[in-house]
Amino acid sequence: MLGTFAKAFRTPDLRRKLLFTISIMVLFRVGSFVPTPGVDPAAIDAIQEQSQSSDLLGLINLFSGGGLLQLSVFALGIMPYITASIIVQLLRVVIPRFETLHKEGQSGQTKLTQYTRYLTIALAVLQSTVVITTARTGALFGTVSSDIQVIDPDTPWTLTLMIIVMTAGTGLIMWLGELITEKGVGNGMSLLIFTSIVAGFPASLGQIWGSTNGVTNLIVVLIVFVAVIGAIVFVEQSQRRIRVQYAKRMVGGRTLGGGTNYIPMKINTAGVIPIIFASSLLSLPTMFTQFSADPSNAFVVWIQRNFSSTDPLYMVLYGALTIFFCFFYTAITFNPQEVADNMMKYGGFIPGIRAGRPTAEYLNYVITRITTPGSIYLAVVALVPQVLFGLLGITQNLPFGGTTLLIIVGVGLDTVKQIEAQLEQRHYGGFLR
Repeated sequence: MLGTFAKAFRTPDLRRKLLFTISIMVLFRVGSFVPTPGVDPAAIDAIQEQSQSSDLLGLINLFSGGGLLQLSVFALGIMPYITASIIVQLLRVVIPRFETLHKEGQSGQTKLTQYTRYLTIALAVLQSTVVITTARTGALFGTVSSDIQVIDPDTPWTLTLMIIVMTAGTGLIMWLGELITEKGVGNGMSLLIFTSIVAGFPASLGQIWGSTNGVTNLIVVLIVFVAVIGAIVFVEQSQRRIRVQYAKRMVGGRTLGGGTNYIPMKINTAGVIPIIFASSLLSLPTMFTQFSADPSNAFVVWIQRNFSSTDPLYMVLYGALTIFFCFFYTAITFNPQEVADNMMKYGGFIPGIRAGRPTAEYLNYVITRITTPGSIYLAVVALVPQVLFGLLGITQNLPFGGTTLLIIVGVGLDTVKQIEAQLEQRHYGGFLR
């Protein structure tokens, strides 16, 4: 990997792309520290010393590079775009128009991308309103105390200006991600998420170092961290290849087609989405209890006691929901009937399987078989950090969960592959000189 980056920096065109990507990532980090107009940074620091955010807010704050709890210009981070992309994908199931656009190729994908942008801005307005409202009451920081005023002056004009600035920050992040995709090394949105997560590592390692038995805990965490990353790389690179034979066709007196190809099926087809769904759903009860007028209510106390990220009930539900959403999201993103129809359209068939419905049934059988161990693997990856932190007594919101590790490994592998592909295009000699 280091050799690949060294060769890339020796290539002028790739060097410009890498430097452009790094400069955009630095700009993104700077925006995470610029406070929104009307925010008192000193008051935020004071209230954060007295409270701790929920798991859901900790996850969102992680994806924003720490900007959420600082109420910065980039407080919402990339989360509105991620949410909008997931919603547009899910709407393909219930809105025929979206499914038609998906099948139209590049023009349809461009239209869906435009819808995603509009939905991102709408979600940014909604989320910024919620963030500012909860910040005024202190619920954003895990407390309902309003003794410390984080917004000054607390007027309708100031609140409106903050909503506009945070929404504009989300639009700017979306534009920066597209710039990286077009003029950088690609994977713009993914690289911004990668930047947000990695930026929190030094502070998190410092928290472990400063805790009780800090040195021992840090060594154990690093060993497990490396082992989990190795397992993720091994599984994410694994795939089931289904051989497809294409028949030859006569077009204008010429023979076209023929040959053999493969349908690659990843063990983890759903990626990191099931973990995000599961963690977000389980964090909602805890977040709602923060708005309760009676903190001593029996139900509120039970939720706060049993829905912590290191409690056994939470872990069981977390693993079960991760497995469920893995099958659910795979069923949405992979359509065996559509794949079988496309194969039949271009004269392809799986050896030993008849084209049409038998092919769709075979593909459904295979995807179900490989999704079963894939979902269990995903649940284990999600739960290993939780179990480890529970055994070590670590209670901080740390960026070492299954979600963050999968994103780091996935983005890292994709980025290196894209750089290698561009290097091969520029250094390929061929047989002729």
